[in-house]
Amino acid sequence: MKRPILLHPDPRLKKAAAPVADLSDELRVLGDDMLTTMYDAPGIGLAAPQIGVLSRVIVLDCVKEEGEAPRPLLMFNPEIVASSDDLSTYEEGCLSIPEQYADVTRPAEVKVRWLDRDGKEQQEAFDGLWATCVQHEIDHLDGKLFIDYLKPLKRQMITRKMVKLKRELARG
Repeated sequence: MKRPILLHPDPRLKKAAAPVADLSDELRVLGDDMLTTMYDAPGIGLAAPQIGVLSRVIVLDCVKEEGEAPRPLLMFNPEIVASSDDLSTYEEGCLSIPEQYADVTRPAEVKVRWLDRDGKEQQEAFDGLWATCVQHEIDHLDGKLFIDYLKPLKRQMITRKMVKLKRELARG
C-alpha cells in the first residue's frame, strides 16, 4: 500500500527513530509499503520517519540502468560500522523536500550492518550512489535531513520554499 510522505518542515522528520525490537509481520508489511511508496514517488530511498513511523527502517534501490534488475533492499536497524576517509560529493534530493537539490559531501564508501526481512544480520560495503543513499536514509533515522549539511542561508531558503509549497498543497 502506498503511504503519504511527510513534507519538511514536519517535527516528526527531526525526531530520532526507535530501534526495531522484534521483526513482526506488521514491520514486514511496513517495509513492503515503503518500497511501494518509494518506487511510486519515484525515489531511490525512503526512511520510515518520512511516512510518520518513528522506527529504524529504511528501503533503498539505487539501480537506475534501463533493463537492469531492480535491487530493493529493506533494512531494519541499519548502522554504519565503517566509513572511508575518501569523500564524495553528490547532488542530493529528498522525497520529503521535493524539487530541492544540493551538493552534500559524505564518506565515499561505508560498511553497513542491518537485519533483513527474515531477521538475519547482513553486512555489506557500499560505494558510489548506494553509499550516499544509505547514509542519507540512516540520517533520517537520526532526525537529520540533507539540508542540515548546508550553510544556514541555503537551508533557510529551501525551508521557506517548502513552507510555501505546503501552504499551496493545503489550499488544494
